[in-house]
Order: sequence, then C-alpha cells, then structure tokens
Amino acid sequence: MALEHRQTEPVYAVQYALRVLESVDTHRHGVTAEQLSREIGVPIDYLTHLLAMLRRERYLGFLPGGGYVIGESMVMLGAANRDQALAEKLKAVLVELRDEVGAAVYFSRYDDGEVHIIDFADGPDAPKVNEWVDFRSAAHASAVGKCLLSQLDHTGRQEHLSRHRPARLTSRTVIDNRVLLSKLERQPATVPTLDLQEYAVGTVCAAIPVTIGKTVACLALSMPYAQAHRLKPAVDTLHTRAAPVLLSFSI
Repeated sequence: MALEHRQTEPVYAVQYALRVLESVDTHRHGVTAEQLSREIGVPIDYLTHLLAMLRRERYLGFLPGGGYVIGESMVMLGAANRDQALAEKLKAVLVELRDEVGAAVYFSRYDDGEVHIIDFADGPDAPKVNEWVDFRSAAHASAVGKCLLSQLDHTGRQEHLSRHRPARLTSRTVIDNRVLLSKLERQPATVPTLDLQEYAVGTVCAAIPVTIGKTVACLALSMPYAQAHRLKPAVDTLHTRAAPVLLSFSI
C-alpha cells in the first residue's frame, strides 16, 4: 500500500513559535499580534495560526483587554520540576492526538543505542500494539524503530543491526541487512515510515520524525489492519500536530 505525504513544516513552525515566545516574554504587560508580526517579521496570517496553537497548548495566555502573555505551560516548563511538567505535557498531547486520530499514539526516542517508547496513549477504541517481541529487538520491523534508525547515520544503523540482528516476525518482515539499510537511507524525512504487518499480523503503524538538535525521536500511531484505509488521514493529522511535541522538548 503506497502512502504519499504532502510536505508540512512542524520544525519551522517550532522555530517561529520559539521566536514568538521570546518576544512575548519581553512584554510583561502583553503584546498584540500586530506588534509581534512587526517584531519577528512573520506575516500576520501565518502568525495567527501559530498564536492559536500556542494558546491551545497554554504556552500563551490572552489578557482581557487584549494582548498576549506567557502562559502556564511555559511557567511549568521553566520550574524546578521541569521533568515532571514535561512528562505531564507530553501525556496530555498524546491523549489529545489519540482522540483526534482515533488510534493509539506513541512518542519514542533513540537513547544509548536503543529504541525506547517514552509514553503512549491508547484506549478501548484505540488499542496499542501487542508487544509480543521487545521493541528494542524489533527496530527492523516496527514503524517506530525504522523511523528512529532512518535518522541515524550509516554507521549508526549498521552498529544497531549488528547488535539486534533482524529476525523474521511475520511473512512481511524484511531481514536482509542490505535491503534494510538501502530502504532506511532512502527514507525521506517528509514521508511517514510504515509498518504494514511487518511487526505483528493484524496491525499497521506509521511514524514521523519529531527531531530538533541531537535528539532522535518520533511520533507514531497504530491501528488494526481492518482500519488501514484510515492510515493516511490519521498520519496527516499526526504530522500537522507534531509541533506541540517538538516545542515541549525545545524550551
């Protein structure tokens, strides 16, 4: 099943969002959208969408008399218990995404040479993948694993596959190292990485990179194979909503 994907720009949205937050922080008594547009050089039409996202995620507040100020999420992330605040913010975003796309949603990172599922949101109508094989050993088959490996350099991928030799998990699993490495090297950052019953029969998954700086991470979703027709619109939504996750880890 082919899954084309239009290019969106969550990373650029985050870069502009950070500029907005920096500018708002210099205006203790609030600042209008028009003034922000002039200060940071962002067209008002585009800025309006950014401001709506920042208000929805509570990075900005809005004064009754008009003007944007720093919101509670920014205050929490700047506090001493930042790690806890970040974990809570991530969980809230994943739950919102789960409800929006109607599928289980995951946030994962590649840390210390291993695939780690940092958090996920599932539910009765959005079942998570049955982890019948440890995800750390199945990066070659899972959408999460392939998305993370695609962000490494060639040496990093080879090193990982030398420690976790690809095993056949289903009839669709690719286990040839040369084929795997070729596919990973050709994987465009703007196209979701797919798992079409390669990890588990009856489940399809997709993952997109959400990386800023040196952090290798991704957002992913999974759904039963019977709902595979929903995969593309769900991934479109996941891609456009990646900015809040990126933003949380950029502040």
